[in-house]
Amino acid sequence: MNIQSPHVVQRAALYLRVSTTRQAEHDVSIPDQRKQGETYCTSRGYQLVETFVEAGASATNDRRPEFQRMIEAGTSKPAPFDVVVVHSFSRFFRDHFELEFYVRKLAKNGVKLVSITQEMGDDPMHVMMRQIMALFDEYQSKENAKHVLRAMNENARQGFWNGALPPIGYRIVAAEQRGSKTKKKLEIDPLHAETVRLIYRLFLEGDGKTGPLGVKAITCYLNERRIFTRDGGRWGLAQIHAILTRTTYIGEHRFNTRLHKNREKKPESEVAIMAVPPLLDRETFESVQAKLKSRNPMLVPARVTSGPTLLTGICFCSKCGGAMTLRTGRGSAGGTYRYYTCSTKARQGKTGCEGRSFPMDKLDDLVASHLEERLLQPKRLVTILISLLGRREERAERRREHLAELNRRITETDQRLNRLYDAIEAGLADLSDSVLKERMAGLKAIRDQALADADRTQATLDSAGNQAITVDMIDALAAEARNGLRLEGGGYRRDHLRALAQRVEVADTEIRIMGSKSELLRTLVAASSVKSAAFGVHSSVLKWRTRQDSNL
Repeated sequence: MNIQSPHVVQRAALYLRVSTTRQAEHDVSIPDQRKQGETYCTSRGYQLVETFVEAGASATNDRRPEFQRMIEAGTSKPAPFDVVVVHSFSRFFRDHFELEFYVRKLAKNGVKLVSITQEMGDDPMHVMMRQIMALFDEYQSKENAKHVLRAMNENARQGFWNGALPPIGYRIVAAEQRGSKTKKKLEIDPLHAETVRLIYRLFLEGDGKTGPLGVKAITCYLNERRIFTRDGGRWGLAQIHAILTRTTYIGEHRFNTRLHKNREKKPESEVAIMAVPPLLDRETFESVQAKLKSRNPMLVPARVTSGPTLLTGICFCSKCGGAMTLRTGRGSAGGTYRYYTCSTKARQGKTGCEGRSFPMDKLDDLVASHLEERLLQPKRLVTILISLLGRREERAERRREHLAELNRRITETDQRLNRLYDAIEAGLADLSDSVLKERMAGLKAIRDQALADADRTQATLDSAGNQAITVDMIDALAAEARNGLRLEGGGYRRDHLRALAQRVEVADTEIRIMGSKSELLRTLVAASSVKSAAFGVHSSVLKWRTRQDSNL
């Protein structure tokens, strides 16, 4: 007598996935995939034992929590299911190599992957067809991503915001309606714009009591004074550095700067520039970038910013652009001499560059004397700084206008709050109403932020007023700067000289000295003060007991 073995019911697991909330609104939505999957399991006689749901995850990589949980269960011994059911292979993976890798990984443990809409067998021909379909899915995914990115780039170039949280100092507003879509733009957020301007002023000028502050000092300054971030949190170094380097604040928001997968920088040709209302003038922004670059230990070695040589780091060969570095030697009489020489010539000889060498003492004296005798003369300074002084006054006027706007906002907010208080006292409104409470809390937050911004703006105006420079004052300031450049005994103050000149180029017949007007103005302001902190201390130079609050 033949005894037939009972039919073994296969256990199945459903894997459901959508990439975005938009996709969930179409025929590949999670409920639709679930319904089709359950129907498929019933028609095939599968016992559905578990369902894995992945909402809002791309299938181009395996960084998916539910996917990994399914793979871990499917490769465990014994596996809790025999079949993984998906709507289509693209729901499982859109990378043909990764698809085959995980299919084989499951198959080694006796678990099979099946598709509701793309039924395949196990013979070589069907395996090849599955691989071909996976290649098409991967290609389609990349093409879709390319078209979406192209549309987003064009959207940004037209000045429209693509989404995500805007940079601090800006807010999102509806710009226009195109069919069912609302196009959005950025506008300046008056509640936080002044915080951004404050960060730039602290970095370049300080708070009127100290010299320019570094990134860490600015972070401490804001946190100690309870000037919070947009979400009410404390500031960090990375946030301050990002604000100081973001081109958005001069009206040029950069979109599509990094690859999505590994965050590597994209070529400049692929970056889309979105026009936004500027928060700062370009000169201020560029001055900050130059100062950040001069303090960056990845670009400028610590010995350049803190070493004893006067022109190290700012002196260059005019022929090849290489740095002029210090070299020493011994003369016939046994004495030691020091000179600047082209680093390219020193490494490669005359075939690399024919640039000349220059005695250190002679070049130092030539540069310092030129700054004293030519640059730091009243008439010359008036010619150089007259336009800068005008812009300085324009900035002060804008700050006064901003202060008036803040005061108007404070008055209007107080009036609205008073009307609410009157309505509550008259019994026209109920204080226990949650909507009313939220409205009052919002108005108080606007008023408090405006008060804080007004205090900072007023302090900045008062500080600027104490340090104002007029044409009549330049003579005295120039004399102070000339005296500050020299040390007793014939040496020089490196920090003073570098505030006056940021690049020196040495040629056979001439020496070119270049500098920033903004740095020059700040140097003169510092020279008029008893404190010389405004000249700045590079970040790689240790500051010992700067506030007399430790190491006593």
